[in-house]
Order: sequence, then C-alpha cells, then structure tokens
Amino acid sequence: MDIEKSDNASNSTQIIPVSIEDETRTSYLNYAVFVITYRALPNVKDGLKPVLRRIFVALNGMGLTQDKPFKKMVRIVGEVMGKYHPYGDSSIYLSLVRLAQFWSMRYPLIDPQGNMGSIDGDEPAAMRYTEGRLKKITEEGLLADLSEEVVQYHPNFDNSLKEPEALTGPLPNLIVNGSIGIAVGMATKMAPHNLREATNAIVAYIDDPDITTTALMEHITAPDFPTGGIIYGLKGVRDAFETGRGRIVVRGKATIEPLGSGRQQIIVTEVPYMVNKSVMIERTAQLIQNETIKGISELRDESDKEGIRIVYELKKDAIAHVVLNTLYKFTELQSTFSVNNVALVDGTPKLLNIKELIHYYVVHRHDVINRRTEAQQRKALYQKHLLEGYLLVADNINEVVEIIKKSKDAQEAKQALDKQYNLSEIQTKAILEMRLQRLTGLERQKIVQQHKDTEALLVHLAAILADKNKRMEIVKEELQHLSKRYGDERRTRVEADTADLGIEDLIPNQRMVITLSKQGYIKTTPLKTYRLQHRGGVGAKGVGTKKEDFLDQLFVASAHDYLLIFTASGKVFSQKVYGLPQGGKNAQGRAIQNILEIAPNDTICSILRVEKLNDEDFIEGKYVTFATARGVVKKVALSAFKRPMRRGIRAITFKENDKLIGVKLTEKEHYIILGLSSGKAIRFNQAAVRPMGRTAAGVRGITLASPEDKVIGMISTPEKEATTILVLAEKGYGKRSKIKDYRITNRGGKGIKTIQITNKTGKLIAIKAVTKEDELMIMNASGITLRTPVAAMRTMSRSTQGVRMLRLRNQDSIASMAIIRNIDNTTIQV
Repeated sequence: MDIEKSDNASNSTQIIPVSIEDETRTSYLNYAVFVITYRALPNVKDGLKPVLRRIFVALNGMGLTQDKPFKKMVRIVGEVMGKYHPYGDSSIYLSLVRLAQFWSMRYPLIDPQGNMGSIDGDEPAAMRYTEGRLKKITEEGLLADLSEEVVQYHPNFDNSLKEPEALTGPLPNLIVNGSIGIAVGMATKMAPHNLREATNAIVAYIDDPDITTTALMEHITAPDFPTGGIIYGLKGVRDAFETGRGRIVVRGKATIEPLGSGRQQIIVTEVPYMVNKSVMIERTAQLIQNETIKGISELRDESDKEGIRIVYELKKDAIAHVVLNTLYKFTELQSTFSVNNVALVDGTPKLLNIKELIHYYVVHRHDVINRRTEAQQRKALYQKHLLEGYLLVADNINEVVEIIKKSKDAQEAKQALDKQYNLSEIQTKAILEMRLQRLTGLERQKIVQQHKDTEALLVHLAAILADKNKRMEIVKEELQHLSKRYGDERRTRVEADTADLGIEDLIPNQRMVITLSKQGYIKTTPLKTYRLQHRGGVGAKGVGTKKEDFLDQLFVASAHDYLLIFTASGKVFSQKVYGLPQGGKNAQGRAIQNILEIAPNDTICSILRVEKLNDEDFIEGKYVTFATARGVVKKVALSAFKRPMRRGIRAITFKENDKLIGVKLTEKEHYIILGLSSGKAIRFNQAAVRPMGRTAAGVRGITLASPEDKVIGMISTPEKEATTILVLAEKGYGKRSKIKDYRITNRGGKGIKTIQITNKTGKLIAIKAVTKEDELMIMNASGITLRTPVAAMRTMSRSTQGVRMLRLRNQDSIASMAIIRNIDNTTIQV
C-alpha cells in the first residue's frame, strides 16, 4: 500500500508515492531509538537515565546543596522542565520522589521534606506541598568535578543551554542503586548492591583486571536491597553476575514467637524489594479466607514509622514452620527479582555482567581523572604564567611604575611593558589591573611561595598524566573515601543454595526435644531452650501437662529426621520431626491422634529416629530390633519399614498379655542389653537373633524373675571401652557402670544385677548406654527437667545402689530419661 507526500519546496504541488510499510518502519524505528537512548535506559558511566541526570544538573545549577534551604518540588520540576526535559511535569516529579524514597533507593540521592508516598503504594503529596534538595552523597558522589573540561557536554533541547553526557563523581551509582526501565523491544532491571562491597570489588578489579567472577563474588556477595529481606540461594545471583541475567529469590524476614496458651505467631519485619506491603496483606487475607493457607487465625499490620511489623497469629494446632513455608509458597512474602543488566554503552544498549559493569565504571572514572588532571594542569600553567609576570613587576617596581606614569592610556602602557620586558598580553593586562598592595615586601613573598607551589603542582600533575597506575590509584582512593563516609552494613541476608522450594529447605534443621505424655500429647521444643545444669539440682519446668497426665517419653532428634512411631498394638507410623507441633517448654502439645491415624484405644510405646529412611545405601545392613515387656526380642530389616501407610502397618505380632517396650536400630557389630524392673540385665550379641518377617512374633531374649517383673529398656551398642551403662530408678537414684562389667551370655538367660533395688531407690525404670561426652536429660512425672553432663557422674560398681540424680518433691517419680549425644553437630537419641 502506498501513501502520497506533497513537496512544498515550490508553489507547485508534487506527489511522491511512499510505501506505508516503509514509512511505518522508519518512523517507529526512530521513535524506538529515541525512547531507548533518551528516556528508558541508563548510561553505563553514571547509571542515570536522562531525566535523572537533568534533575541533578538543575539542582546543582540552583545551588540546592545540603547547606541551603529546601525548595518546593514544583520549583525544581519547573527548572528541570524549562531548561532540560520538556516532556511533562509528572515524569520529572515521580523521578524526584523515587530518588528520595528509602525503600526504593539503596542510597537515596534526594533529601526530601514532606509526604513521599509509602511502601504500601500510597501516592506522594502534590509537588506544591513537598520540598527537596541534594543529599551530601549526591554532591560528593555524582556532581563532583562537573564541568565542560572534565566531561563532554551537548546542547539541550532548544540549543539555549548545554548539559553533560554523564556525571563525573566517584559513586558507582549503576551498581549500588541499580535501575529499572522499559524501552521499545527491551527493558532493564538492575539490582542494587552494598557500597562497601561494590568498592571492594572495584578495587580488586583495578588490582587485577583478569579477576574472575567467582573471585569478585568474594567481595560483592549478592545484591543488597533497600528493604532488606533474605536472598534464598546464590544460583540466580551467580547467573546474574556471570551473564547479566538471573532470577534471584527474595524472601521477607520472618521470626516465630510464642503467643501464649501453646500458640505461636509469625512476625514479618522485612518484605522483599518492590513488593507492595498492603497488596501482599490483602491477597494473603483472601488466601486465608478460601483456605489455601491454613493455620492462621488472625492477620494484622502493625507497621508504623519505626518499621514494618506484620503479625500472623496461628491456631493452636498449627505448625509454625509449615505455615511459614505456605506463606512463602503462595504469597509475595517470597518473590523473584529478575535481573536484566541492560545499559547504554556509547549510545548502544548492551547486556552487561558484573565484571563489565565494573570495567565501564573504571574506564569512565579513569577518563574523568585524566581530563580533570589536564584541566588542572592548564589552570596551573596559566597561574604560573601570571605569577611570573607579577614577580617581574616586583623585581622592577620603579621602572614599571615609571612606564605606566608616562603612558597616556592603558593601551600605550601595555605596548610599552611588552616591549620593555617581553610580556604577553595576559601578563600585561594582569599587571595593569594589579592592586598596589601586592607590591609590598610581604605580598612579594607570597607571590614567590605561590610560584613554588604552582611549579610543584605542575610536576605532580605531569607525573599523574604520565603514569596510568597513578591515575588508577586516585580512582581507588576517591572511591574508598566515599565508601568510608557513606558505606554501611548489608541489609539483605544471604542463605544457602537450594534446588527447589520444598518444606525442608525452608525449615532449619535444628535439634529438637520431643516429648510425649502418658495420654498421648506430643510436641517439639528447640534443644537450646533447656539450659545446662549440674547433678543434684532441682531442674527447670520442662513440659506442661494436665493434672491427671504426666510425661511418658522424651528424646532428641533433628528437625529433618524421620520418626518411626511404634504403638502398643504393634503398628508403626512414619512422621517427619518438623511435622510435629512445636511449643515452649511449658506447652502441653497436641494429641498424637490428631496427627496420625492411631486407634483411640492404642498408645505410643516407642519412637525411633532414622536420618535417611528412603536412602537405600543408608538403610542397607541395618535392622530394627524389638523388645517386649515379657522379654521377647525380634529383628527385622529396616527396609521393611521404608513406606509405612498413613493408617500404619503391622510391625510385630504379640503373644498374650505382652506389649512393646523398646525399638532400636542395630547393625552386625551391635550387642543387645535388656534391663528388668527387678534390677537385672542381660547382654548378648544381636547375631543371636535371626532376621524375621515384619509380622513375626519373635524369640525369648530374657527370662523374667517373676510374673510382676518386666523389661523396662533395651540398649543396642557396639562394644567400646569408652561406653558405660547408665541406669535410673524411679525415685531419682542412678549410676554409671563399665560395659565390660556386663558379661556376654546367650539370649534367654535370667541376667545379672545392674543396680541394688531398695525401698529408697524404687524399681528400675531406665537403662542407657553413654559416654562421658554425652549429656543427660531427666524429667519427672510432674514435668520438671534436669539437663546435666554425664561426666558429672562417677563410674560405680554394677551392683551398687547409685547416687541421687534428681531431687523429687512429695510423691513424685521419674518419668523419662534421654541422652543428648553430639556427633558432627548431629544429635542422636539412644
């Protein structure tokens, strides 16, 4: 399709056919180039788009520095629009506002006064109500040395003024403040970084231009966002640093705090960069209402001028880490910052990695230092030339005065002085304009000193111009000085790499104390909650129970461990530790029947910790060994329990009037020790028990002394000299004995004495294998706990009564005992 153009060069009309496709292509291309180069993309030299640079030039021209009063924003906008940027006041004002917002800029460049909007997306006040001026970092970091001698200038839109192509200060603005813009067919989204880290990286590059990206990351770890938060994983950061593009996962900073009555709350104090807090809360409320997010009873925004505080109150049965993971998954509490480092390099858009960004900054700064030094040299040469003329006058004062007196006008005086002393026109003009006071002796000394100083300066400037290394040292020194004045600590924390966003990646693998009451209430509490005490103390409140309930089991595991939970009926269930309800030391916990599909008349009798249940290499050669109250033992391959169903699977078949009392992981070098309530114990090799099927009944492990006697505990341990056997009686007495004191016998025997049972001690209730590096945690039926080092207990004879371990009150008794063992920072319950 063609269109026609008229040529009005003459009075006659001439029709020129033009293809509409060609005209559209040409016009759109011109428009696209204009938007890219003059509106949307930053210059790699100073990191500024044209409108931002024009704002700073206008403010500098108005003299709105930190020592001057604020000016109305409408006055600033008028100055910028009238002189440099005639494209509407709204774009200028919004740019001014963003430069002043501390949640938008890592290092704000405008000092504001008035309402600049909010992180909730509130609009700023009208420009007639707000005021602004330059910040000190802007004066020193962007506008220093700005002149036509230092940087190239070009005409403004109407050729009435000139504006610089880039600002000249030492601030690496594109790196520390980033940039966001959308052009035609391309866009830029550059993350902000910490000034101190950026400075260290730039200095490292100057010292070694061949430095790798990996080495640079030792100095500049990751982006540092104004709103803080957490960068989750370094893969996206590494991609962005190496290629200029990367997807960085950013999460809000959240903590879990107790709320009382066994409840918890999630407190968010930092949100991801560029997330509208108000919109995020509104969308979260909708997700809670439609039950996409469960476990939250109330959502409040308690943010004020002191900072952000978003409160998520959880329901009593909610697991805080699981709820937090859900918030990260479904809300903007976790978002992605997609880095796209596109900037103008010599007027051409280019995708830049971190090393290239640093390179172009250094090139620009080197050029500024070089041109600035040349300008200083020209100025010093001019000053030296004038001073030489002054010195000539001072040395020939009488003759000069006489020549001037005889001259009829200034022009004749100039000619006479030039003829007499061979002076330049500049010198003769300066001499004629010189004040008489400069002819005094003192003033002559000052001129002589100024001349010497100028000559020294010229030598120094010549040395700088002759040596690139000296110029690079100046680049480093000025940047380091700026960083020292305005640099600060990182706001955004960086967490470890992650391949995906599974629950376990979002839950810290901390050590947890797991408690189970007699009535089946279970909970987990961080181990660090319990303080270390000495033997014989009265303990600290460790668990809250109902009056008719008491603690039945206590042990320690890591949050990511699997739990094989065995019931009295012989069934087994699988559960991750983090899936259990978490509560404080005094919390009651949650009924186990609300977590697992356990029959109402069934109870938990043993819980086994397994680190990697689904890892074939880990479970190969491992067995689960059972012990019942009637002295029966059984061994089953651990692989038989890899996939327990939600409703549980059969683990053992009991004979009449028997129940499960213990389950242990065993390997071929392990020995089994069974302890009886009557104070006896037996030790035999686990190989004496052949592997059986999952539903088998087992074989005899020990013969009971009487119908009232029962097995109270089982130990599975290799024979080591450092291992000792710790026993505890129901009235708080216990002791340690050497394992070699327990001779190895055949299974099925009556056993040997392990503690002297008396009315003072009560019956034996627990038996454990320990070393002196372990810690012991004891809890009585009323919920009092004692945590003490095993080394505090001396080793005693196997047949003695023992010593008091926990002082009991009234008719209280010991309910449970656990061993805390540290191996490579992993807690193992034995």
